[in-house]
Amino acid sequence: MKRIRLLICLIAISLISACSAADATQKNEQGVPEELRVGIIPNVAPDKQRLRYEPLKEYLAKELDTKVELFVATDYAGVVTALAAHKIDVAYLGGLTYVQAQEQVGVTPLVTEVDRETGSKEYLSGIVVRDDAPYKNTKDLLEAKGKFAFGDVSSTSGSLYPRVMLDAAGAKCSTSTLAQCPPLSKISFTGGHDATAQAVANGSADAGGLEVRILHRLEREGSIPKGRLRIVETEKVMGYPWVMRSELGGKAAKSISSAFTRMKDPQLLNLLQAKGYQRVTPADYEAVKQHAKELGLLTTDR
Repeated sequence: MKRIRLLICLIAISLISACSAADATQKNEQGVPEELRVGIIPNVAPDKQRLRYEPLKEYLAKELDTKVELFVATDYAGVVTALAAHKIDVAYLGGLTYVQAQEQVGVTPLVTEVDRETGSKEYLSGIVVRDDAPYKNTKDLLEAKGKFAFGDVSSTSGSLYPRVMLDAAGAKCSTSTLAQCPPLSKISFTGGHDATAQAVANGSADAGGLEVRILHRLEREGSIPKGRLRIVETEKVMGYPWVMRSELGGKAAKSISSAFTRMKDPQLLNLLQAKGYQRVTPADYEAVKQHAKELGLLTTDR
């Protein structure tokens, strides 16, 4: 019996060693997988998002000496699902998506961009109306019982923080049925900031919540005529974190973080709308987590 137990232990040790050796061969000298799978939330149309991040894919492949594959989900929750299923290793998430991911899988926040408009790790979420609309502030919109467009339900600046602003103005948004936010007459979810801007511009919504810097980019590109939309309220939001599955380990975290913080190429930074990158910790997203709990958005199954 003792011999059998010893044999079982030896086999188990051999299997563990073999798995460890296999894991080791799957990582390069910088501690990252030989094929790094990078997921990105679709804060604009997924096809546009994938094309936009191709230069970053090439940069990371060179800096980390590995093959990089991009994954753009059809919605925000899809990136969290991919992380939980180990289908991606690193992801660009919104603050809300990050705290939602924490509920399902071990993730480590690495860095966020230094925003060009605020000069800090925070950026702006805004409520916008058409320039010819009578609303001067969020309370005016509530009094008129207007129609409101959110972006993706899991968007920090397109869903969570607009809800924070509506709540502060006196709305009674439901925490269980997110499509109800009295006294607003109608709630819609467009799926993205660009779609929200279009919904307000074309009149299908009286107001909408979106990321201010994306609105400015849409204006520069000509997708939204400059001056068509007017911002009536803003809130500062901690920047989008790049996160990593924690099990990849400290060496990978250091290598990936360093690849971002040493990024100097002005063309690439301009493409990413960043002045640079700074490291972040879970503590940076505590306010997002608290708002999400209070407003019924700390789930990914809606």
